[in-house]
Amino acid sequence: MYIRIHIPTQTLRLFGDDGACLRCYRVSTARNGAGEEKGSYRTPRGRHIVRARIGAGAPLGAAFRGRRPTGEVWTPALAESAPERDWILTRILWLSGTEPGRNRLGAVDSMQRYIYIHGTPDTEPMGVPLSIGCVRMRNRDVAELFDLVPVGTVVEIEA
Repeated sequence: MYIRIHIPTQTLRLFGDDGACLRCYRVSTARNGAGEEKGSYRTPRGRHIVRARIGAGAPLGAAFRGRRPTGEVWTPALAESAPERDWILTRILWLSGTEPGRNRLGAVDSMQRYIYIHGTPDTEPMGVPLSIGCVRMRNRDVAELFDLVPVGTVVEIEA
């Protein structure tokens, strides 16, 4: 099983071991486009793996900060009280690059950049690059994907 994220079409596809596409989701990658440099707020390209799965059993819309649940569940009223907050909701698949010098180690390390696949408010559009580097998904979609992929799943990000 592996994941392919295609930045130009803002899609995430989950493939089985036989190469068959099992799921296809609309996503939102970085507003600043593709790139690996720390501080660029871009989505890193290349081969990654799911290093950690965070949020199992949390309700849809559960909010996270620093990869820890805050105890909040996203609502429009909560969002109104924190308009500048970059909402990380429902589940987190924390990515680690596998290509030294491209997306691993030094100033291009995806894991040290805290690059995730995560849920976002359902009021946010999908198919439009708006994140600050992560791959955003609808909450139901990221919960479904989370339940399907183990730690170590390969994630290819293509631009």
